[in-house]
Amino acid sequence: MDGTFEQKGASAPFYLPQGDECDIFAAAHAANLPLLLKGPTGCGKTRFVAHMAARLGRRLYTVACHDDLSAADLIGRHLLKGGETVWVDGPLTRAVREGAICYLDEVVEARKDVAVVLHPLTDDRRILPIDRTAEELQAAPGFMLVASYNPGYQNIMKTLKPSTRQRFLSVEFGFPRPEHEIPVVARESGLDADRVALLVRLAGKLRALKGQDLEEGVSTRLVVYAATLIAGGMALDRAILAAMIEPLTDDADTRKGLLDLVMAVTG
Repeated sequence: MDGTFEQKGASAPFYLPQGDECDIFAAAHAANLPLLLKGPTGCGKTRFVAHMAARLGRRLYTVACHDDLSAADLIGRHLLKGGETVWVDGPLTRAVREGAICYLDEVVEARKDVAVVLHPLTDDRRILPIDRTAEELQAAPGFMLVASYNPGYQNIMKTLKPSTRQRFLSVEFGFPRPEHEIPVVARESGLDADRVALLVRLAGKLRALKGQDLEEGVSTRLVVYAATLIAGGMALDRAILAAMIEPLTDDADTRKGLLDLVMAVTG
């Protein structure tokens, strides 16, 4: 399915814990409980899930949710193959059958019928009804449903209903503190920590503008991009413009104000 990524047999991707989120994830998995991750774009939610899936030795199916994603995309559909009509499982069904982890990234972006499918998997039944094949799948041992969304970005039409949200354990993510973000960016980019510290300080200033001049603050991902460009030989100001300013806004006046802030921070 479009937007679906499968991770299997991988070593644990690097992730630096910010608190007790790893313990909560492991406990939720052991107790067969679903987990909801809340936090801004690019703060490490997807990396965290990949890290924990590898640590727990579970296959991971990641689905990037979007406006056109329907329940059928998750469950599966009949397709024509070699002149025959055959049933093909979707990523959620494969995870349920295999006892894998299914991660729905930005779940509120999906169509409303997706929530209906998730409800019987997020209570003590742990079942997935498949009407088109007349099956009622019991989740295999090890199956876990994880979802994420960005509550600060979604509008009133794009939010989780309480009836869905209260079926999940929940962990809130934020951008890492500087003492955590600097070693993460340095490791991911190869840039030395002293130069990374300047980028992280700038990121903090830009994030403070969220809700004023910016809809979203600069993500850790973008800080890594900027550091990677600099480590590859690009000039500091050009790397910051390409990775930390241009992705944030298309408004010329806002961009000029951000560049003035860059000059004040970097000298």
